[in-house]
Amino acid sequence: MSAQITYLELSEASGSSHKFYEVTVDGAEVRIRFGRISESGQIQTKTYATPEKAKAEADKKIKEKLKKGYEYAVMGGRQKRPSTRRQVTSTPSTGLRAPILWRFDSGSPAFGIFIDGEHCWLGNQQGQVFKLDHQGQVLNQYQLPEGVKCIVADDVWIYVGCDDGNVYDLTGKLPRLAYEIDEHVDIFWLDIHDGILGVSDANGGLAKIDPEGEVQWTRLSSGKLGWMVRCDTQGFYQGHTRGVTLYEREQGRQLWHQATEGSVLFGWQEADTVYAGTSSKKIYSFSKASGEPQSIYTCDASVYSCATAARGQYVFAGDSSSSIYCFDQKGKRLWKLGTGCGSALSMQFWGERLYIVTTDGVLSCIDASTKAIEAAQAGQLPKVVSIQAQEAPAATVATTLETVSDSSAGVIVECFRQEGKLRVRVVSVGYNPEWMVQFPRDIRHEGSRYLVQEIREASQGGFYRAYGDIKKLV
Repeated sequence: MSAQITYLELSEASGSSHKFYEVTVDGAEVRIRFGRISESGQIQTKTYATPEKAKAEADKKIKEKLKKGYEYAVMGGRQKRPSTRRQVTSTPSTGLRAPILWRFDSGSPAFGIFIDGEHCWLGNQQGQVFKLDHQGQVLNQYQLPEGVKCIVADDVWIYVGCDDGNVYDLTGKLPRLAYEIDEHVDIFWLDIHDGILGVSDANGGLAKIDPEGEVQWTRLSSGKLGWMVRCDTQGFYQGHTRGVTLYEREQGRQLWHQATEGSVLFGWQEADTVYAGTSSKKIYSFSKASGEPQSIYTCDASVYSCATAARGQYVFAGDSSSSIYCFDQKGKRLWKLGTGCGSALSMQFWGERLYIVTTDGVLSCIDASTKAIEAAQAGQLPKVVSIQAQEAPAATVATTLETVSDSSAGVIVECFRQEGKLRVRVVSVGYNPEWMVQFPRDIRHEGSRYLVQEIREASQGGFYRAYGDIKKLV
């Protein structure tokens, strides 16, 4: 008997979902392939006791997908979303080298970085995400479907934006789909603040997306190539080919615009100041409140990345010639040193250490203390600890859930349909039943209840956010 194949697609009216689900029954084996339309997707295979049990399980899964809005389709009827991988050139640095303490080689150019007091995160163009300790040792490894554009921290949540147009939540044991972005949008950069997502795109467009994944407003800037977006309580700071524009958070009104010499290639923010690195070899700083220009920091090549010490006491930069810089707050250059591992595509300063991810796919920890820099300028460098990424099992995006019957160790939520959309609310006592829960969209099933490790109120109020592991109650 030949294998039976059922192919489904979901393309919602809002344009936020554009994916397929294929079920193949071959004797007692069920093979499920799923992912973004026109991509190979992920495959899960399971063997059952009899062909009849395999067929019954396949029918159950198909019915679940049809209930969620999937439809029977013909493979190849839709095209893949536009996706621009950032093309950068990098020349080797000359002169003195930076005092690198350790370097982790991921094997592929890397744009994604996030550093806190416990961990160092790296994401590369192969879709690999590594969670390291501060000695460069791998703690966890994740494999996402597409290349990583950026890693964003929002309170205790870690989000990863990828070339497939999805944003994944990495705060649990397995990656979960957090946001799906319109398949017609060629995403360049994104940022998240209190569950609100800002997406900047190839056309210079900007979109505000709420915690339910719904677009609240869109704006089209005067420029193109929106490689910068930063969010806070005031609004969205977008950088593009014509400069930096601030849009008010709630309604998207333009509050100010400042032109820059050259295109904006990267952005950073502090509490009162926003920074824009440009192709004109300069970093511009602007007052968040008024847009008034402040200091300008001049490098010797195009600025690919920038970061600051707390409150902007020092400003750091990485250029296209594999050099890194440090300036004082007023714009005076304090030092310039080579990386020895490519140009820094993203960076972050933490605890007198400057962390960079590079065109060579390396995460380097650089001692940026005054003593270490002075020694490096004298030609005295520490011995570098080099760490290679090892082939190891990686956590992949989960669409299935572990089932439990004991609800004592967690918070109970339920999925229900409201105005044609699947929503999630808290059932456990002590929570506002009118508030919705930010919850992975691809595991929502109408009428199902789930056990969530924690439910936390958003800092702005009005909704809850699921944190940690999620299990299905039976």
